[in-house]
Amino acid sequence: MTDSINSNINPNTSSDIERRIAYLRQELHQHNHRYFVLDDPVISDAEYDRMMKELIQLEESWPQFSSPDSPSARVGSPPLDKFDTVEHSVPMMSLDKGFTEEDLISFDQRVRKLLNTDADILYTAEPKIDGVAVELVYENGVLKMASTRGDGVTGEVITANVKTIQTVPLRLQKNNHQPVPALLEVRGEIFISKENFKSLNEERANQNLSLFANPRNAAAGSLRQLDSSITAQRPLEIYKYNVSDANVLGTDSQAEILQKLKQLGLRITPLILSKSPLSEVMEYYRDLDVKRLELPYEIDGMVVKVDRLEDQQVLGMTSRSPRWAIAIKFKALQERTRVLDIQIQVGRTGALTPVAHLEPVNVAGVMVSRATLHNADEVLKKDVRIGDMVFVQRAGDVIPEVVKVITSNRNGTEIQFVMPSVCPVCGMQVFRDEEEAVTRCVNDECPAIIKGKIKHFAAKGAFDIDGLGDKLVDQLVDRKLIFSYADLFALSVEVLKGLDRMAEKSAQNIMLAIENSKQTSFARFLYALGIRHAGEHIARILAEEFEDIESISIATAEALESIDGIGPIVADSIVDFFAQGKNRNTVDQLIKGGITIEKKKDVKGEISLNGLTFVLTGKLDTMTRSQIKQLIEAAGGNVTGSVSTKTDYLVVGESPGSKLTQAQRLGVKVLSEADLINMFR
Repeated sequence: MTDSINSNINPNTSSDIERRIAYLRQELHQHNHRYFVLDDPVISDAEYDRMMKELIQLEESWPQFSSPDSPSARVGSPPLDKFDTVEHSVPMMSLDKGFTEEDLISFDQRVRKLLNTDADILYTAEPKIDGVAVELVYENGVLKMASTRGDGVTGEVITANVKTIQTVPLRLQKNNHQPVPALLEVRGEIFISKENFKSLNEERANQNLSLFANPRNAAAGSLRQLDSSITAQRPLEIYKYNVSDANVLGTDSQAEILQKLKQLGLRITPLILSKSPLSEVMEYYRDLDVKRLELPYEIDGMVVKVDRLEDQQVLGMTSRSPRWAIAIKFKALQERTRVLDIQIQVGRTGALTPVAHLEPVNVAGVMVSRATLHNADEVLKKDVRIGDMVFVQRAGDVIPEVVKVITSNRNGTEIQFVMPSVCPVCGMQVFRDEEEAVTRCVNDECPAIIKGKIKHFAAKGAFDIDGLGDKLVDQLVDRKLIFSYADLFALSVEVLKGLDRMAEKSAQNIMLAIENSKQTSFARFLYALGIRHAGEHIARILAEEFEDIESISIATAEALESIDGIGPIVADSIVDFFAQGKNRNTVDQLIKGGITIEKKKDVKGEISLNGLTFVLTGKLDTMTRSQIKQLIEAAGGNVTGSVSTKTDYLVVGESPGSKLTQAQRLGVKVLSEADLINMFR
């Protein structure tokens, strides 16, 4: 061991230097693995620091021997101007959620029904860590890329930041039990422990910096630093929980995926329940609920997955989530506090929402001072009054809400809430929508509605205008510089410079972000318009079904209702939106302002794949998976990630793996890449 930490050697040749650097890297990788993954260090911190210092000195003196997977790469890279984006090869889908043991029982019943079996299904379960989901891509064992989950289809590239995390191996461990795959895409959750979060906030308080609200926000903010040297100072950790393609690990078990990841040097949670029937999963859930406050990190439930991967393939996916997994949330933690006031918040659709202003109280690690009361009916039902003592919780451990009034604490001074008859922002009369139990301001010129629409338009799932925050939008509207989201594209640096706390460089950056947002997808464009009831999912359906905005604007409610996934409420809302001349003018203004909508390739005249479901497997030669997916979807087809009874075609490249076997067993038609391309000729 003495030689491994001897920094006084003086190699005379470059080959000696190269060997020494390689030796130090190998030793440091091993010690990182023992310390951060196995929790079994064999050298002191001082010895480790001396080895790292020697490696850094050698690499700085001999830059020709630099390597992206060197342990020294964790200290941070030069700052970025912005984050690049990347499309996940397999979407990082969200999970269906449940909140009770009955929801778990219903999930088990659905699984057994779809698998057509009365036998016990075996599940693998683990804690649902409250962190940030990421994907790590290893090529030949070396970490090449890391990205956020993003919208599930596209994420932001955060490789430099993730490389600073000590529990992320830059190179996978070689061992006899599990060969290192040529390509491994690993999914995991990045988080900050409770103790480290407390220390981080204490340090920020000492520096007169703003405090993080909770560990999850701290982790998310740390990962979104353009300067990775800042990320390197944050105590981030990671647990891996899945891979995009289990074929590369040669297993048919969810539990075994986790063990194989561990063999490769990847950190997994120690609290795994493997291959267990429903009764044991229920007991595990109860046990986790009791233990969660004692755990070193925040969890908000458990994740349950069907263990057998072949069963997962049969169960398949919906458009949003896998049918073989569910997240069961814990009951929200509740705390007592007092209602100081009830004020009205006006949203982008004009809905008036009563909001309780509370004496600040810590709920599940977050200071809560406001909680939604939803609508006037909810206030009446719960009989919430100003001055009441109430129980408040974070719904799903996220959105604060008033759960119950403690009526025994009343002393007669409490004030009943009355929904106003006029909008508190613009002063116009409000109207009650009886069908939705919502009171609305219908004044299109109400500043609150205008602000809400602009904020929605600029948000991440829409035009994603970086730097255009809520306070900036408030200033622009309050000063009557903009009256709709279309006006954003007529702004200038000179106009922005006149705003509070706005330097020229900041103004230039915002104008650049606005300019960069002009090229967008049809689905994002539709979502950004803020049509009531038309969220991101509906926007994607419309973008697939229609060629352009004009064809949607003249569609009848009957035509819209005929589209799978669109009901009468959504259809009427879309028709109503385009029936209003002001909305049509705004859309025209956007197009004239230089918005470019990416068009899908027109192949519908050549072939229609409407209603057909495809799965891709193996290495494809002539096009990327993304290109083939776009080709199929442009013709009306669907591309999913797993073979099931609903799959029409399996497109097979080199080394297809178990999906081919599954397709043959289910009688799914198999196409070569050439067969698929010939379909379009």
